Amino acid sequence: MRALTRLAVLGFALLLGACASTDPLEEELPDMGDFRLAYNIVVAENMQQVPPSRNATPEEWTEVLTAEIDRRFAGYDGDRLYHIAINIDAYSLAVPGIPIVLSPKSILVISANVWDDELQAKLHEEPRQLIIFEGTSAQSIIGSGLTRSREEQMQVLARNAARRVQLWMLENPDWFSIDAETAAANAAALAAEVEAVEGPAVELPVELQPELP
Repeated sequence: MRALTRLAVLGFALLLGACASTDPLEEELPDMGDFRLAYNIVVAENMQQVPPSRNATPEEWTEVLTAEIDRRFAGYDGDRLYHIAINIDAYSLAVPGIPIVLSPKSILVISANVWDDELQAKLHEEPRQLIIFEGTSAQSIIGSGLTRSREEQMQVLARNAARRVQLWMLENPDWFSIDAETAAANAAALAAEVEAVEGPAVELPVELQPELP
């Protein structure tokens, strides 16, 4: 818990001049080879709230993240079924702060897994933990506690999380029989979009990284 609290403090100190997260149904989504979504499983029973934060229930997080995974992946119609399973580890929904001096951003920490339905097996050994940043509007660097409702913060984080899960999947093109060069180009384009939305990648020291539950 201490590491997560320190992580939140570090995240709040970052002023990420990023744009709002776009609706995936309005994006040109990358080729995913033979991928077709079967089960979309999100659990949040053991998530931790990192203060200072607005409150959100496990049920609310499960609903919003499940919806955004569906919006991003349900349109793929490949020949092979895959399951996406996500555990919500921790979150912080920014509270109103002092503009410019203190403009906190929201953070979501998830652990993602991808399963091959035919093989009945997970395609990797360990869950992939991702730290998702909210970003801000392009028009302002005021913290989202002042500019977004709690529900809007959650949707933006969930939408960003779905994009980050897809980026991780594209970094493993052999899972879905995607041409390696095509996957690399699409991953680079999606990584640029992630940076535009969330801000530059932040390398966290080991002691600040949250532990898997």
